[in-house]
Order: sequence, then C-alpha cells, then structure tokens
Amino acid sequence: MAIINRTAKPILKPKSRSEGGIKDYRPPKFIAREEVLRTSRAVIRRKDIPIRESEDIFRVQALGMAWDIGLRVYCPRNKSRVGQGADGKRVGIFLLHGGSGDFKAMAVIAGLFAQKFGCKVVVMTFPGRLYLDHKSRDWPGDTIGDDGTLRTPIWQRGEFVTPDQYTPVRDASKRVKYGTRLYARAKPGSRFYDRMASWPMAFEEAMKIACARHFPEDEYSIYVHGHSTGGPYVCMLSQRVTNIQGIMAVENSTFGYINEVKHLWSGGIGKIEGFERVAKKGEKWKDRFNDLYIRTWRDLARYKGPEALGQEGAGALMRLPWLMEEILEHWNGARKRPQFKAEYLITHNIRESLVAAARAVARRLKMNRKEAAALHDHYLGYTRELSGPGAKPVPPTLFLITKDSRDHSPEVYREIIIPKFKAMRPAPKIGLTQLGAGVHTYHTPEDDLPLGVAPVVAKFYHDAITQGFYLTR
Repeated sequence: MAIINRTAKPILKPKSRSEGGIKDYRPPKFIAREEVLRTSRAVIRRKDIPIRESEDIFRVQALGMAWDIGLRVYCPRNKSRVGQGADGKRVGIFLLHGGSGDFKAMAVIAGLFAQKFGCKVVVMTFPGRLYLDHKSRDWPGDTIGDDGTLRTPIWQRGEFVTPDQYTPVRDASKRVKYGTRLYARAKPGSRFYDRMASWPMAFEEAMKIACARHFPEDEYSIYVHGHSTGGPYVCMLSQRVTNIQGIMAVENSTFGYINEVKHLWSGGIGKIEGFERVAKKGEKWKDRFNDLYIRTWRDLARYKGPEALGQEGAGALMRLPWLMEEILEHWNGARKRPQFKAEYLITHNIRESLVAAARAVARRLKMNRKEAAALHDHYLGYTRELSGPGAKPVPPTLFLITKDSRDHSPEVYREIIIPKFKAMRPAPKIGLTQLGAGVHTYHTPEDDLPLGVAPVVAKFYHDAITQGFYLTR
C-alpha cells in the first residue's frame, strides 16, 4: 500500500488528469521560495519510518579485472512499509553521488526517501572511490600529500596505486572556471593505466548488479538519480535495466553528447544575470583517459562564487577574504571524501579518449578485430541514448533545478537539453520544474532550510512517482 502523507502539505496543488485509467501528473513549472520553506518544514516534521541502514560490498569481474563495489542500503525495517508507486510496484530508489564524492554525499536525500516516504534506497559509490581501509570510509589526509604524492583510487581491496605509476601534471587551460587543474597521469604499462582504461565497463556492470541484488524485477520499479556527474551514468543505466521506470533528474547532467553541446553553448561558464560571460565560446574537453583529476579547494571555490553572487549580489566580492575562509574551512571536511575524478570522458563525450581507452583494453586482452570493434562501439555508446530495434526507450525524465545552481540554468534547459530530449526517437515524457531556493549541492543548508531543499526534492519526486508522472502507455 502506498505511503500517504497525512502531515505535509502538497508543494502545489498538483495538476493531474486521468485517461483510460492512467493518471497523468503534471508538475508545476516553478515553486516559490515561500512554498519551498513550507514544504521543507512539513517534511521534516513528518514522523519517521523506522529504517535499517547497511553496507553491501561485492566484487565485479570486468575486462579481466576484479573490482570491489560498495553500496549503502536504506530500507524500512518492516518490508510492508515499503511504499508502492502508481504502477503498483514497490518503490526502489537508485542513487549516485557527484564526481567528488562517495555514498556519504547522498546520505541526506537517501534518508529522507526512506524515513519520510518509505522507499527502499540504494546508494552506489563510484568504482575506486570507497575507502576500504577504514570502517568510517573517510579518506585520510589531503588529496596532495606533504611529500607531493597524490590521492588515487582503491579499485580492489589491498591494491594501491604507487607514485611510480603516474606523473603529476598541471593544466592551466581551464583556469577561468577551474583555476589550475592537477592530474595524476597514469604511465602506460602500469596497473594504474590498465585500470583507467577499463573502469567504464566495471561501472556499468556494478550498477546493473546493484539493481539486480536489491530490486527484483517482479517486485520493484526503480527510479534513478545521479547528482551532477552521476547523471550521465544513470541516464546510460536507464536503458540497460528493464525495471528502471524513470529518471529523477535533480541537478544532474544528462547524456554526454548533450553535455558537450551544453558546455559549448554556455562557454563553459554559464549565464549569470547582469554579467557578461567570462568566456564567449566553450572549448571541447580533451582530457586523456589516463588522466585522473585531483580536486582541491578550487573546486569548492568555483561553486561558492556564483552561489554567493546569486544569493548576495555583486557585493559578495566585497567580502572575498571571508568567502575564502569559508571555502578553506569547508575543504577541511570535504577532503574526507575521495575528491578525484576520471569520468569526464563520458560526461563530456570525449570520443577520442573513449576510443583510446577501448584500444588500450583491446591490446591488453589481445582481442581480435571483431572483439575490439565491439568494445569500441560499446564505449562510444555510453555517451548517448540507445536507439533502434530492441532498444529500451529512455524512460520518463523529470528535471528539477535550483535557484542558484551554477551549471543548471533555465536557459540551458530551454535552449539545449529539452530540445535534445524531444529529438530522441521515441521521445520520452519530460517535465521541468525550478525551485525558488537552493544551490547545486541541494542539501546545503541556507536560511530557514536546515537540510537545504532536499526535503522538497524528496517529496516532489515521491509525488511524481505515486501520482503517475512515470507511467507510460
């Protein structure tokens, strides 16, 4: 039986109609800040459903290598409390964090879905991101050690990347947005190099196995969300798992080829009302597959600046030393998360790097020409929707963006993302709503919003799931 909200008021009176017994929930286009505040308070006041939180670590075999994958599972203690969607199946939520994090980045939204709305939730950590050497899963030290060594992934328990396997590389080509970027460039012939060429397949297999382990097809419909960089991966997954019913696209990027166009359109900077774009034309991403991006405080600064501008206006620059103090204080906690990244080749459709990675795998495994061509096509297929006979259509996708998001403006959806989704064949059902509050990391606290807009996000998608947005004819 579906969990019915008897405390929280609806975000807005939902628009819905019924044709042939199928509900058609139509989300609002905009939710004002006052309504965001009311809904957040109501959700937080709602009585908690007792849940069980557990860890699930399993091993995946992909491209001749073993990969240890970590999940965090949130589920009502009493299975009968797991709610049903409009299709009559239990609601399963599959979440991915963004490019800098691990499962802890999704703890707030996962807890809200489970405790307030009775969903079963699985959060997967990207391959290599889980700190397997300590039960806290917190990474020690900083991403750049005192001795100059760089933080690197742990793809398999007991296997570590040693400094002789990479060369540190500094890149100032995207300094306008990122400052100086630092890479650990894996050396050809090293185990690190082989892992960097192979992780995309491990990522795909891990997500499919995670869904099969926790959301049986005959019992669950799955609704997927990947925050930011996690978005392209759940978009890719949505056509590769039969019982994925829909995409909850809150502040998440979409397919890589769409992100590529979006980046070029926005100049890599985005539109900021009242200010000229810093860059008039974006440049294509050219990251090598064997470059591991090492994040620093700069990656917090590139979000903090636009967010402060949106919330405080240009006067925010007058307190720049204070802003920097906030950034560095935040980094002291943020550095406990992985803070390295390899996913840009799929996120931004860097086809040359995907091809090079596939060739490196083919050489290592001594594939014949047919096998190598199949791997080449498979890798390139990660950046766009599947089409043609036998392909599962892209499922219904509901976009939700925040007021002060750095990368997700209404303009980019209107000009790029929505037209690209409408051009798909078949075109999926889509919706777009903007909140009158919040930032890209949507659980970030702000005035009168102790959990950011995360409570509103959870209720918004729960309403969409239970009131029929994700139903298809």
